[in-house]
Amino acid sequence: MRIDILTLFPEMFSALQESILGRAQKSGKIEINIVNIRDYTQDKHLKCDDYPFGGGAGMVMMPQPIGSAIEAIDPDHEARRIYLSPKGKTLCQQKVFELVEYPRLLLLCGHYEGVDQRVIDLFIDEEISIGDYVLTGGELPAMVLADSVSRYVDGVISTSSLIDESFSQNLLEYPQYTRPQEYKGLCVPEVLRSGDHAKVDAWRREQALIITQKCRPDLLKK
Repeated sequence: MRIDILTLFPEMFSALQESILGRAQKSGKIEINIVNIRDYTQDKHLKCDDYPFGGGAGMVMMPQPIGSAIEAIDPDHEARRIYLSPKGKTLCQQKVFELVEYPRLLLLCGHYEGVDQRVIDLFIDEEISIGDYVLTGGELPAMVLADSVSRYVDGVISTSSLIDESFSQNLLEYPQYTRPQEYKGLCVPEVLRSGDHAKVDAWRREQALIITQKCRPDLLKK
């Protein structure tokens, strides 16, 4: 899978070179291409934003630099083009499963008061939000989306690690334990040390239901 990320602040994405995503890129399982929108502006001062028509606070990202960047890196519209926006549909696990089916994604990071609406009308396939709150820009949401989708690309994470994750069956994940067996007076539940896999599975299912009922009862309604 290839993921192109268009941003005014490419330095923010150095984190994507670390850990699992970093190894996946080095092995060629995924390709993450960070594009600096300023490289495509026609303004000699590299300006990419201006005051909004109609007045109001803040600045709006101009259409020309963004449009030129998209036309340059995806001239044939091969990518699923996504604008990270508070107005978009909230990212969920089902949407992640849908997006991983695309061989290529293009993520546009807004900033300031957002982007000129004509960019969305002309170039964007869908808008996605990562939650009902406002951030300073779309860079962090783009990282969240890239991370959540990339881990389902074949070979990035072992298949067995993906089976019992949170949200995989509309349940939150059960508690996990490792060594030592006792820590500060708290012991690993005996059932996990029993060697009885049927009992372990039953315990994990029960705990997942309890945690989901307590923290996210809305998931059980699904």
